[in-house]
Amino acid sequence: MKETDGIRVIKGIGEKSEKLFFKLGITSVTELLHYYPRIYDIFTGIVPVASVSEGETVVIEGSFTGKPAIIQTRQYKIIQAVLRDGSGSIRVAWFNMPFLLKTLKVGMHYILRGKIYVKNGTFQMTQPQILTKEEYVKWLGKLQPVYSLTAGLSNKAVTKAVTNAIHECEFESDFLPIEIRKQYGLLPLKKAISMIHFPDSKEDYAEARRRLVFDEFFLFSLALNYMREEKQEKPSEYFFPSTERTEQLLASLPFSLTEGQKSTWDDILSDLRSGFVMNRLIQGDVGSGKTIIAIIALFCAVENGYQGAIMVPTEVLARQHYEEFNRYLEPFGVKTVLLTGFMTASEKKEAKQLIKSGEADLVIGTHALIQDGVLFHDLALIVTDEQHRFGVKQREAFTEKGKNPHVLVMSATPIPRTLAIILYGDLDISVIDELPKNRLPIKNCAVGTNYRPQAYRFITKQVAEGHQVYIICPMIEESEAVEMENVMDYAGSLREILPESIRVECLHGKMKPAEKNKVMESFAAHEIDVLVSTTVVEVGINVPNATVMLIENAERFGLAQLHQLRGRVGRGTAQSYCIFMAGNSSRETMERLKVIARSNDGFFVAQEDLKMRGPGDLFGIRQSGEFYFRIGDIYQDAKELRDANEAAKSFTDRDVSLLCKKYQGLRKKLEKYAGEVSL
Repeated sequence: MKETDGIRVIKGIGEKSEKLFFKLGITSVTELLHYYPRIYDIFTGIVPVASVSEGETVVIEGSFTGKPAIIQTRQYKIIQAVLRDGSGSIRVAWFNMPFLLKTLKVGMHYILRGKIYVKNGTFQMTQPQILTKEEYVKWLGKLQPVYSLTAGLSNKAVTKAVTNAIHECEFESDFLPIEIRKQYGLLPLKKAISMIHFPDSKEDYAEARRRLVFDEFFLFSLALNYMREEKQEKPSEYFFPSTERTEQLLASLPFSLTEGQKSTWDDILSDLRSGFVMNRLIQGDVGSGKTIIAIIALFCAVENGYQGAIMVPTEVLARQHYEEFNRYLEPFGVKTVLLTGFMTASEKKEAKQLIKSGEADLVIGTHALIQDGVLFHDLALIVTDEQHRFGVKQREAFTEKGKNPHVLVMSATPIPRTLAIILYGDLDISVIDELPKNRLPIKNCAVGTNYRPQAYRFITKQVAEGHQVYIICPMIEESEAVEMENVMDYAGSLREILPESIRVECLHGKMKPAEKNKVMESFAAHEIDVLVSTTVVEVGINVPNATVMLIENAERFGLAQLHQLRGRVGRGTAQSYCIFMAGNSSRETMERLKVIARSNDGFFVAQEDLKMRGPGDLFGIRQSGEFYFRIGDIYQDAKELRDANEAAKSFTDRDVSLLCKKYQGLRKKLEKYAGEVSL
């Protein structure tokens, strides 16, 4: 078996399971080997039913008090039963496993392992494993990999496939040069892959993960280094001397720019007059006023006779930007055009004609802007919003719409400057480090689940005052079905608890893009009062009327992601609030959450995140997918990022030719990596 073989060569994978693996993006042996566990379970001993707590994964033993029943919903068949031991009883549920009706017997003893949820005010163990006594004894105290799944594919099936692949695969030679492995004390690749899936201890896991994280950061840094060498400063034919009407625009704003905004605009203006192509990042905290700087810069392009365009990650944000740009620029006679994937064919055709003819001064859109059929008349300045959602290749595709246009990138991801210099190595950096004066600081609190009734009363009061609310549920790991059921159940429970007049809707990852878009637009239009959602709202929606965010199981997020989520509120003039509710109220958890509760400064939060999180913390805490990294975490792995960047710089400084035989494996890996991440 070779790494490049399709997964059908793996014992136990047939046509049906192959299609399920395809849904996870796994088509080859190497893709399976690098499909890392999401977290690890440590099998603990059997506990009494009476001692379980919400959010725990536990092992219980007992017998069913009655015959299991099946409930048919629109999408699922749910098996429900009640298990009792000497201390009490608990409800148990399985999704889409009707065959269990034939195997589960009343009076027989069962060992179950699963996660505890609260449903309709009572504890429930959802989708538990049924263990034999032998399996329980074998796994007790061991680290077990837990993978992200899709409906129909079990964790056991993925574990078995990975085991077979590791045993049977003939690994290619290690691509990382031996001198680098020795210098940084890194494991051989095959050993690291085996240990990341099946570590014997937390120490083994940390060593395996360190090697794989280093690989990602090294390839990323190396690719950026070679890109920098190819892209020295380019002369620009777009010179922006005229700023008279730009000054008029600044004077017409209903607010004054902050010092950070003024400094950033000075940087941009200097670039636009330098005679060279601008490549600049505006790094500013959530709500710091980056968008108004983009509006001013794009207007400056129009004032000088050129076109400008801004690309954003979602349809809703594109439409919101379109309205905001028109509000400021329509009085100056600027023609702004919207182009997104959800527009009708005739709307797209008309927009493209206006863009091509030059009648459109400014263009606002999503990925639709970089499609082949979009031709600009004279594109001098492009802006990309929320950079970590777009790969460098996509930014390049955008620049190819003009003749080396100026590039402005905006990011609200709070990254310490030392790391930003590495991650945005091809860009100059401007930082907006203060909020507009009319913004009230968000009031935060970190609480346990016993605070929930009080939180609901507060939400009711805020809605009565005309405001809106986000409630964030963490992604559910076991399956998409459980994630959807969790969000829908939460929304259903809220409808029963809150007054009937409060409009509650939900948003989750299993929805089709058009459905998600419709819900977000309805929320933006205040047709929804309370939105129960997974982290899909983290970016791409701006609702100044939303004043409350309640984050459930807040301990399961990295601090930096909690800050990004919190940024959805506090965007208007009303006082806003964020409630970080911990399912696990241990001292360590609450101390960690108090860091973000004490400060609204994203850069401070990011620095504290770096200090507080050690290698073991990833057993249960995951960052969102910033940038291009599958396993690396820029906060968690700051040291590895610096080491890998140092190694890549040393490698390129020595002018090492990747064409020589010694480095052929690295060259192939680098080419593959650059293609995969659109770098």
